[in-house]
Amino acid sequence: MATAAEWLEGARLRTLPAAVAPVLVGTGAAAQLGSADLGRAGLAAGVALALQVGVNYANDYSDGIRGTDVDRVGPMRLTASGAARPGQVKAAAWAAFGVGAVLGLALVAVSGQWWMIAVGALAIAAAWGYTGGRNPYGYRGLGEVGVFVFFGLVAVLGTTWTQALALSWPAWAGAIGIGLLACALLMVNNVRDVPTDALTGKRTLAVRLGEHRARRVYAWFLGLSIVLGASCAVVAPWSLLVLLLLLPAVMLSSTVVLGARGALLRPVLAGTGMLELAYGVLLGLGLAL
Repeated sequence: MATAAEWLEGARLRTLPAAVAPVLVGTGAAAQLGSADLGRAGLAAGVALALQVGVNYANDYSDGIRGTDVDRVGPMRLTASGAARPGQVKAAAWAAFGVGAVLGLALVAVSGQWWMIAVGALAIAAAWGYTGGRNPYGYRGLGEVGVFVFFGLVAVLGTTWTQALALSWPAWAGAIGIGLLACALLMVNNVRDVPTDALTGKRTLAVRLGEHRARRVYAWFLGLSIVLGASCAVVAPWSLLVLLLLLPAVMLSSTVVLGARGALLRPVLAGTGMLELAYGVLLGLGLAL
């Protein structure tokens, strides 16, 4: 029987900033349009957090029953370690998705955008299909595509739209920037797991690119996201606050490009998550100001 601490570790709390950051940027973009609504922002954050926890448990379950989590360096795997039964982990994933669905319905109701129910259903399907089902797209090198679309474009633009019923250049630039940072988070996670993923047939983008190229792509993801955030200064000068992230981005990129491996990538994974959160705070604030 898994302990409460083990369930928390299985939820991979270090990835949760990736859920909050797009809501901060989307709300900042809505404020820049003169239509920020903190209540709707709170609901959007709840949806994002629930989906992130859900996808983490879903990956734990799916990778665990496939045997691809047997020898990993990263956080504890509930299924692969035997700490929890596969059915329990699967149930936890769907419970989190259920919480996200309820909060999403509340957000749709208060915003009147009922068509977004379909978007939410697609997001849950994508979260499960990353490593679940008969033909998981994460095993074919398409994980970054799913992350970019749903934890970048959909999360940011959906947050803005439910508050302002409009989109702007900063909303799009911020959505792309956040999407790239979410991809960087997934990329560094997969770079760490390249040796074991290659052996078990999990063909992530990092495996397909090769470790050397994947490390450089990670650095490009960070750099381009900051450029996009700074470009919002054309209409919102305070968006230049994101340039404060150049130094930590260079430090993280250098660590990855210079070849850090295994446990040495754990702080990079945490640092990338915190960089994305800081990006959300600074760009969101810059747009609101």
